[in-house]
Amino acid sequence: MPSLDWDKLRIFHAVAEAGSLTHAGEQLSLSQSAVSRQVSSLEENIGAPLFHRHARGLILTEQGEILFRTAHEIYGKVVRAEGILKDDKSKPSGDLRVTATVAFGSTWLTPRVKEFVDIYPDINLELILNDSDLDLSMREADVAIRLRPPTQPDLIQRSLFKGGYHIFASPRYLAEYGSPQSIEDLDNHKIITYGERTPLPVSQVNWLSTVGRPKNSPRRPVFKVNNIYGVLQSVMSGLGLGALPDYIAHGSNRVVRVLPDIDGPKLETFFVYPEELRNSKRVGVFRDFLLRKVKEWKF
Repeated sequence: MPSLDWDKLRIFHAVAEAGSLTHAGEQLSLSQSAVSRQVSSLEENIGAPLFHRHARGLILTEQGEILFRTAHEIYGKVVRAEGILKDDKSKPSGDLRVTATVAFGSTWLTPRVKEFVDIYPDINLELILNDSDLDLSMREADVAIRLRPPTQPDLIQRSLFKGGYHIFASPRYLAEYGSPQSIEDLDNHKIITYGERTPLPVSQVNWLSTVGRPKNSPRRPVFKVNNIYGVLQSVMSGLGLGALPDYIAHGSNRVVRVLPDIDGPKLETFFVYPEELRNSKRVGVFRDFLLRKVKEWKF
C-alpha cells in the first residue's frame, strides 16, 4: 500500500469530525467536490471504503474508525507542536482551551477571566464547561481545572486551593425562620439536597441530611436538584438551607454561612495539563494568574 498523504489524511479527519463533505469543505475553505475527490483518492490508496454514505450524512466504516483514531491522535500532536513553536516567541500568544466543571467555571472562574484577557490579549482563551473529564491527551482541551486528582497518565497537576462544603442560607430565609443554633436544630429547618445523578467530586455529598441524625433516619429535604448551581439558586431564593462548596458561596451577600463550626466534605482543586505542555508560556502564565487570584481570594 502506498504511504498516506498527510493532506488527504487531514481532509479525511475534517470530514469524519463534521460528518459531512459540505461542512468539512466550509471549514477547510474547499469545494465539496474537491473534498470528495481527496476522500475517494484516500479510499483508493487504502483499498477500503472509509464512510457509509447516507442521505443524512456520513458514517465511518470499521476501517474508517481505525484510521480516524490514528488521524485524530496525529492531528492533536501537530496542533500542539504548532502551539509549542508559537510559545518560543517572547510574548505569550495563541489558543488556550481550558475545561472546568459547570459550577466552578461559571461562578468562580469566569468573573476573573476579564483581567487575564486584558493582561494577555494575544492569548485566545476558550473555556469549556463540562462536568465530565475531557481527555487532555486527545487534545479535547489544553488545561483542566478539576475538583479531584487526575487519573489519566502523563499529566502534571498543581494544587490550586483546598476548601470544603459548609451550610448556607439566605438572609431572607433566616429572617423568616431564624438561624439554627445546633445540629439538632436542623431537624426543624427546611433543607435542600442534591439529586441522585449529581456530578460531584466528593462522597457523602448529602451529609446535611444525615449529620446529627440516627443511622438510617435522614432528614427529609424540601427540594432536591442534581446541580450545584441549582442548589445555590434555591438557597438564595430563600427556599431552605443548603450545603455548598466554599468557592461558590464565598463573597456572596446573598447567602450566609450558618453553624460555622460544622464542616462538610473536604475539597481540593487542581490545575492539570499534559507533560508536553510543561514549557508552554500560555499554560504557565494562566497557571500563575490563577495562583495569584487564589491568594487574593481569602475564605
